[in-house]
Amino acid sequence: MKRRQAITLVAGALGALPGGLLPRVSLAQSPSAPPSGAPVNVLEFEPLARKRLPREVWEYISQGAADELTLRRNREAFDAIRLRPRVLVDVSRIDTRLELFGQKLDFPILLAPVAGQGRMHSRAEPEAARGASAAGATFVISTFANSRVDEIARAAQRRAWFQLYVQRDRGVTKDLVQRAEAAGCTALCITVDGPVVPMRDREKRLGIRPPYSGASRGGRVSPLYADAIDSTVTWETVAWIRSFAKTPVLVKGIIAPEDARRAAADGLAGVIVSNHGGRNLDTMPATIEALPSIVEAAGNRTAVLLDGGVRRGTDVLKAIALGARAVLIGRPYIWGLVVDGATGVQRVVDILRDELETAMGLCGATSLDKISRQLLWPER
Repeated sequence: MKRRQAITLVAGALGALPGGLLPRVSLAQSPSAPPSGAPVNVLEFEPLARKRLPREVWEYISQGAADELTLRRNREAFDAIRLRPRVLVDVSRIDTRLELFGQKLDFPILLAPVAGQGRMHSRAEPEAARGASAAGATFVISTFANSRVDEIARAAQRRAWFQLYVQRDRGVTKDLVQRAEAAGCTALCITVDGPVVPMRDREKRLGIRPPYSGASRGGRVSPLYADAIDSTVTWETVAWIRSFAKTPVLVKGIIAPEDARRAAADGLAGVIVSNHGGRNLDTMPATIEALPSIVEAAGNRTAVLLDGGVRRGTDVLKAIALGARAVLIGRPYIWGLVVDGATGVQRVVDILRDELETAMGLCGATSLDKISRQLLWPER
């Protein structure tokens, strides 16, 4: 593939992929009531989204790798953690604000990169970004977005980060980073947990075989994904990107403490604890299980974020209690996008935010820095 062709096709270049592959510091007096029959929690969006999508697209969104043990474990591990609330604390004011890489956030929930949202909604990523902006959340733009990166960043009201798959053509890689920066993205997340094509049985049942090829419809993956599977990416590659990147650089896909320690030693701004939503390597631990050792290894040198399995405000509280600075959500906001476009995305974020504030109040934590392991029930 020629460099100009690659630049045209990826990350907000000149068009879509082939085939469309309010600060609040006080506890809400009462969460806004949803319309009659509308979802009242994030999980209720899932069956509604499933009904609206072709089977192939639904399988693409919901699938995990192999036996999908890690996919399920991401939720089971959160459910297994018990809270230990404190009482007789004045919780009339709840403050969820934080600062991350010099950026002020109203709450610790970001929208994770999800590729090819044109398959899920006709207005693709800009629609999701508008919902994120309305909710006050930061939107992480995927390398394989169906829309231009500048268009998505505008819809996100410049509250956007960029997720990078390192391309085999390093010139394309540098161009992608610089385009994202020019569009106003304020952080760069390099995905590092996909050096080879994963084993996804649901894709096999749909007749997809690696290397992916052909048109990107019916849940098939763009041939550009094959170009993104670069098995030569190393820590030296990350250092090269940092040499010209003008925004904070994070690595996404960290599970081993040794990798977190290396990231901190190399001066990376942050690490995102992620198992790719259980989509790449099966039988890995849940991200919430891996989180404590990652936090310990990173120390105070590098910010730690968590991605994977978050479905409730209590999950956000648990992640922060175990040392995460913030969490990312992926599938939940996609369900919202499918169900009700930008309004659905906003509603998903608002629900999680309301639930987080409620959980903080019930646990006696008036701000994020008051959330610690003391709020978690000791393991036997």
